Amino acid sequence: MIRMNEGVRVIALRDSMRRGEGWGREQGREVHQRLLRSVEESPGVLIFMVSMKGVSRLDISFASETVVELARRFRGTKGFCLIDLTDPDLIENLDAAAEKKGQPMLVWHGRSADLIGPEPSEGAREAFGFAMARPKTRASEFAAHRGISIANASMKFKQLWEQGFLLRRESTADTGGVEYVYQRIG
Repeated sequence: MIRMNEGVRVIALRDSMRRGEGWGREQGREVHQRLLRSVEESPGVLIFMVSMKGVSRLDISFASETVVELARRFRGTKGFCLIDLTDPDLIENLDAAAEKKGQPMLVWHGRSADLIGPEPSEGAREAFGFAMARPKTRASEFAAHRGISIANASMKFKQLWEQGFLLRRESTADTGGVEYVYQRIG
């Protein structure tokens, strides 16, 4: 199942697997190569929503080598999130894999998302929550909302982008200079 819409593509993990169960690093690396080809064949796509529909089991090693590794590899340039995921055991294994690789990921349930993997630092949590409440934002909007300097807000958003919590794109500011637009993943 593939859906393209404004830089978003849905990839069904199950389509890259031999069966609905994923075990071990070796099998994970094979599936990773198939997923990587899908990503490389979609240069204009910014966000990949990985559907977990039809996946009944996976271990931490498999999760680490597949989806989590893709997200880590493309951190800062493309975003990866999970959809069609309700099984608590799958979520727990994906969370452990994301934590081990230091790669945050969002699990979307309709219009809301849960974060798995590492958490943002205490100082950046509020900025992350602000960004998650809207599809796109600028540091200046968060600065105005919180009554802090734009430099402080920019530092928080830059940290979130570098750590893989958000995506970032250049834009032209009202003053004519460069301003970054930060985007949630999903």
